[in-house]
Amino acid sequence: MVRLFGYFCCALFLLITSLSCDSSEPLVNSGTNLTLALEDSSSTELWLRLTSSNIPLPISISLNQTDSQNNTVAQNISLCCNDTLLYVDSLLPKQTYKFKAVATNYQLQASNELTAATMDTTSHNFTWQSWTFGEHSSSVLYDVAIIDENNIWAVGEIYMNDSLGNPDPFPYNLAYWNGIQWELLKVAYHDFGTTQKFPGKLKSIQVFGSDSIYVCSSANLLKWDGIEWKELAFFMTSIPFTGQVNKMWGTDEKNIYCVGNAGAIFHYSGVSGGWQKIESGTDLDIYDIWGEYNSKASENEILIVAAEQYRGPRRKILKLLNSVIEELSTENIPDGSLNGIWFKSGRKYFVVGNGIYTKQAVENSNEWITLHPDLTPYYIYAIRGSSFNNIFLCGSFGESLHFNGSSWQTFRNTPGFYEVEFLNTDVKGNIVVAVGYGNSKAFITIGKN
Repeated sequence: MVRLFGYFCCALFLLITSLSCDSSEPLVNSGTNLTLALEDSSSTELWLRLTSSNIPLPISISLNQTDSQNNTVAQNISLCCNDTLLYVDSLLPKQTYKFKAVATNYQLQASNELTAATMDTTSHNFTWQSWTFGEHSSSVLYDVAIIDENNIWAVGEIYMNDSLGNPDPFPYNLAYWNGIQWELLKVAYHDFGTTQKFPGKLKSIQVFGSDSIYVCSSANLLKWDGIEWKELAFFMTSIPFTGQVNKMWGTDEKNIYCVGNAGAIFHYSGVSGGWQKIESGTDLDIYDIWGEYNSKASENEILIVAAEQYRGPRRKILKLLNSVIEELSTENIPDGSLNGIWFKSGRKYFVVGNGIYTKQAVENSNEWITLHPDLTPYYIYAIRGSSFNNIFLCGSFGESLHFNGSSWQTFRNTPGFYEVEFLNTDVKGNIVVAVGYGNSKAFITIGKN
């Protein structure tokens, strides 16, 4: 099946919508042509860019698709834009297809023949190694980041006994994996009104390299530069403080966003103390933020999910652009909490929480689609992926799901998982790490395939 997508409304029939098009007038004396180019691929989908010049619009186009067995199918579409993104689904993994677009009512003008291949699926064959930490109180890990298989960092609050066997009131808040073992560390920082530094819980982590690791407590942003931890920004300007940070995301060291409770959004610009609060327009708690550079729009697309978890049915999906918030549609998502988001800009979007939902164009009027409603009955806290054929979700009662590009696999029956609440995950290549808590202990697991 073929669909078109664009930022402006073009043809909305024949199961076609529009998601990325420029409907300006054709160029004069530039030659008449149609051009097809490959934009992106998954194991069962292709995104093709169709451009035209000096062809009067709208126009009927036949998109001819030929598989490796020389079977050809044609989809008739009505083209109203000079630059349009075509979405082709229901394909087979690791297969090569040929495409040609023909303007059926304009001198049979034909595009180039484009050869495009779908991705192979990845393996579900993960092996798991898990650890628990904590000797008193309630220990938990909130977030994790993978640099490579021998360099993994997790943050939270882990309560251990001191050298005399007495409960240490100050938690270890950082766990570092060196490829052989975990090392528990204490990162001290100032709190509101204090002159001394004390280790407290850390809520989120973002890595840009081994000597560029950022962590955030409820209000304090810190950086590890390979030698020491430096405090860069403190978001609590007065008490009471309701904007406790839950998650962070950034493109680089000069562009980091920290989001949290009561609609809090803080932007750090790379200069010590250089931060600003962005008005979100909501009092809902913000649980996740994700962004990716959109080459077509030449800007970062940043999306945020907010909800009133455990308190009520309200939830929002927000878009952040140039410090301005726009509320996006949640049509067809039932009332209830959302907690995680992941996407590839202009391609496919996922939100998770009280279900798993997806759509092709986040700004398009199309409804969100419930993804496999029978896949899991459990709440999903987080979603991350390295590509469309390697996506991992985690949540309550040890739920951990992998999408390999074609099928889903649950690892909830892995020994030790059932009693765990997985709060966050990170994926890189053939490695996945999930963190959370179970039986009052912090829990972390590494999966490799």
